Amino acid sequence: MSLHVAVQMDPIGPIDITQDSTFGLLLKAQERGHRLSYYTPGQLSLKDGVPVARSRGLKVRAVQGDHAELGEERFGPLSDFDVILLRQDPPFDMSYLTTTYFLELVHPKTLVVNDPFWVRNYPEKLLVTQFKDLTPPTLITRDLKELQAFQAEHGEIIVKPLFGNGGAGVFRVHADGVNLPSLHELYTGMTRDPFIAQRYLPAVREGDKRIILIDGKAVGGVNRIPAQNETRSNLHVGGRAAALELTKRDHEICEAIGPLLKEKGQIFVGIDVIGTHLTEINVTSPTGVWQMSRFDGIDGFGLIWDAIEHRRAQG
Repeated sequence: MSLHVAVQMDPIGPIDITQDSTFGLLLKAQERGHRLSYYTPGQLSLKDGVPVARSRGLKVRAVQGDHAELGEERFGPLSDFDVILLRQDPPFDMSYLTTTYFLELVHPKTLVVNDPFWVRNYPEKLLVTQFKDLTPPTLITRDLKELQAFQAEHGEIIVKPLFGNGGAGVFRVHADGVNLPSLHELYTGMTRDPFIAQRYLPAVREGDKRIILIDGKAVGGVNRIPAQNETRSNLHVGGRAAALELTKRDHEICEAIGPLLKEKGQIFVGIDVIGTHLTEINVTSPTGVWQMSRFDGIDGFGLIWDAIEHRRAQG
């Protein structure tokens, strides 16, 4: 089955092809004989109620700096594509939300991965709150008194933007809570969004596990170990990738959330687990497949395309 696949992503030129999961998806699609097109969110429009994009044909190659060859510009409806990969990075702001409204108008006739309705309704730091038996104590608020009461109850906490990504703006607040009012002032001065607080999990020193689920099933993952004197484990801020063997508890978490993810069309998901606790369910543009594949030899991108092709064949 040859498909016409469009990718909606941030500019493709600056990406690191050795780490970028979107590039891995595109490379595998091309290997399978699928035709590729590319556009950025800013090239997406709604014309007389019809979602359209100014896209360009795309060929990819595993050569950093010469990894993308763009064809002639084409303007047309999104319904011309068989599959659209929704892969721009957060922040999960009104711009991001608007693209999900447009994409929802063509899905599922044009298969959007992941389902834009549920990407919009299940952003990662909100979806996780539906599984409170799996997560650390969690508070979403803008109220300083609520935040201080939460910190007094749990001691050390992590505070981070509700709709952020990549570890940006993540702070560890110590048991004395001395900097909490200043941090609250900083957050509320920058955004009108609430922010999220969770009890600090000391097990993060042993790693923040990124587990990949495809169509609701765990296929593997990678452990991300934070650098010394760093709370965040994200690889781009100095975290170290390490092999991961899923534990019994990891499988229990995946089995608890997997059916809902599959039902809601979340084909490619990356969850974060610290110790025995689920902390995030990443549905927007999850990463970690390259690292998983290198450690475990798992063809993660191939498995994702197996799932996409199966869904597309079902109509």
